[in-house]
Amino acid sequence: MGKIFRPSTREASILSKIESTKEHMRRLAISRVRDCTESLSNAIAMKLVENDLVETTNKNSLEEQITACLEKLTRADDFDVDYQIAPLRHVVPQPHIVSLYVTAFVIEKLIVHKDVVDIFGSDEEIYLTINQQVKKFLPA
Repeated sequence: MGKIFRPSTREASILSKIESTKEHMRRLAISRVRDCTESLSNAIAMKLVENDLVETTNKNSLEEQITACLEKLTRADDFDVDYQIAPLRHVVPQPHIVSLYVTAFVIEKLIVHKDVVDIFGSDEEIYLTINQQVKKFLPA
């Protein structure tokens, strides 16, 4: 018969602190997006176009879509955020919640936008490009 693992009180409190710290960092990152939505969306849109990951007929429309995505993120509840990022949760070992949410938006929703011609690159390349910009505006 298999051994049943029962964490001690100390282990349980350490695990609880780790989980609460992760949740706090997640909420903090999402709340910081409000302060830099416009500049962050501009930087992400420019970098996606510069790196030839997104081909578009209208860069301003791309930026507006990313701005709307970031604003939706700040208003979304935890279930909606988790549902959006679920397919990409394991794209990198420790993903940034904002980068992951925007990457999921680009891959799943932006591809059908009328001004987007095509999206190139792997999920990981898109994530890394977006994360590079997010880290400039939202340092850990």
